[in-house]
Amino acid sequence: MARKKKGRDISGWLVVDKPAGITSTAVVNKVKWAFDANKAGHAGTLDPEATGVLAVALGEATKTIPYITDALKAYEFTVRLGQATNTDDAEGEVIARSDARPDDTAIKEALNQFLGDIEQIPPQFSAVKINGERAYKLARDGQDVDIAARPLYVDSLIMIDRPDADHVVLEMVCGKGGYVRSIARDLGAALGCYGHVLRLRRIWSGPFDAQDGISIETLDAQAKTTDIDAHLLPLEDGLADLPEVICTPQGASRLQNGNPGMVIASDVDYGDECWASLDGHAVAVGTYKSGELHPSRVFVRRPN
Repeated sequence: MARKKKGRDISGWLVVDKPAGITSTAVVNKVKWAFDANKAGHAGTLDPEATGVLAVALGEATKTIPYITDALKAYEFTVRLGQATNTDDAEGEVIARSDARPDDTAIKEALNQFLGDIEQIPPQFSAVKINGERAYKLARDGQDVDIAARPLYVDSLIMIDRPDADHVVLEMVCGKGGYVRSIARDLGAALGCYGHVLRLRRIWSGPFDAQDGISIETLDAQAKTTDIDAHLLPLEDGLADLPEVICTPQGASRLQNGNPGMVIASDVDYGDECWASLDGHAVAVGTYKSGELHPSRVFVRRPN
């Protein structure tokens, strides 16, 4: 017989405004402990020194993580010009310097080459796997690893401030898998002056906004109390980018058993991925085909 997981069968999303100095995994573990939840995961790692939106899914909401991971995300970050580091951020060692300082016009023009579908090489100190080993582990051992370029979609990249000659503040909206540190590094190279990330904040991710996030201090203060559940957002928020169809009760029953179920759809075409609801609650995600949803993910509904 399968061993029952410890903790509550609680489902939903928690938006954490992650502070600097803590890993994303540590935040997830703290959320899981605070809610006494039996299952938790996050939608997109933030570097330990980065701040902002870390969306944590509990219970059945973990099945919607891929839709938040794939959604557009926005970052505000400060680039330190004139210095390259081995980590592409302020935590690393300075490995190259330049006295060149581009003007605002040159920076704005250079940003254009990072728009749209681009190829990006992740930092040497990243979680990318090289022959089964994390790149950052190899880099710590002094190895210069060869990391293949990866595709990235950049929706927008703009300069929002220039505090002084050494610093520029940028805002980027991009798709899945973007490394802001690589943008800073490559921008510095394009400008001929080097660059690395000094500060980084994720201001929104899909439907989740940093200004709505709970602080670590509040999480600690309300841990394992009834007050903390008020911060939990519905599982359905993780499906905001998918079209919704409505189940019939009979269709919901069939979907719950993993079978195609009848749904009512208006703005959905044959073959579209969508999610089915009954009385406002998600029942399943799947593919719409001729009046039925063919499920790929089914949600088990339990009272929180």
